[in-house]
Amino acid sequence: MKYCMYTAIALIITTIASCKKDNYKAPNSKLTGHITYKGDPIEVEYNQVQFELYQYGFGKIGPVAGTFQQDGSYSMLLFNGEYKFIIPNGQGPFKWKQTAAGAPDTTVITLNGSQDLNIEVTPYYMVRNPKITAAGGNILGNFKVEKIITDASAKDVESVSLYLNKTQFVSGADNTAVTTVDAAAITDWNNVQLSVAVPSGQSSVYARIGVKIVGVEDRLFSPVTKLSF
Repeated sequence: MKYCMYTAIALIITTIASCKKDNYKAPNSKLTGHITYKGDPIEVEYNQVQFELYQYGFGKIGPVAGTFQQDGSYSMLLFNGEYKFIIPNGQGPFKWKQTAAGAPDTTVITLNGSQDLNIEVTPYYMVRNPKITAAGGNILGNFKVEKIITDASAKDVESVSLYLNKTQFVSGADNTAVTTVDAAAITDWNNVQLSVAVPSGQSSVYARIGVKIVGVEDRLFSPVTKLSF
């Protein structure tokens, strides 16, 4: 009899606890922004460059992980509170601040309602003045590649590419046509020119310039341009 009573009481306690958990309010504060360099958004490949948010004081510590959109934007639905934001080592065509030991440093974010916050980083390069146009069945890309990091941690450009795709997602993994030129073949970084033929049957394309940096997995991109014929 005692065993049955204890079992019944345990079931009641478990049910009450479960109900309390189910009645917790969902997160309703939105944290949004872009990765930027001096206010200019940094364009990356969709769903490839990761970031992490940590909130302390609520039991087990673990990251809330996310990825940046291809225009460098991010959006997270969170509970109010204090968070620590990091970009893990090896993510992105840029440098994120580090501790003296070489670990990713943190940016503290205090969230009390929805907030728009840009995340400042230092890119190895920036694509400047990109112009993408259509001419005679080809897509032409003209742009400048500006070197930002020039100290001992600087890296060289490996190649530049002009990508076309049928949808707005354009990258090395998402394209219907691409032309790539090695860095050694470029004589004027202030006036880089690329051309790629439009695949037959397409009445419109989305185009984007990409820069591959030596030793860096993630490419730097220009904004996506849509062209119709």
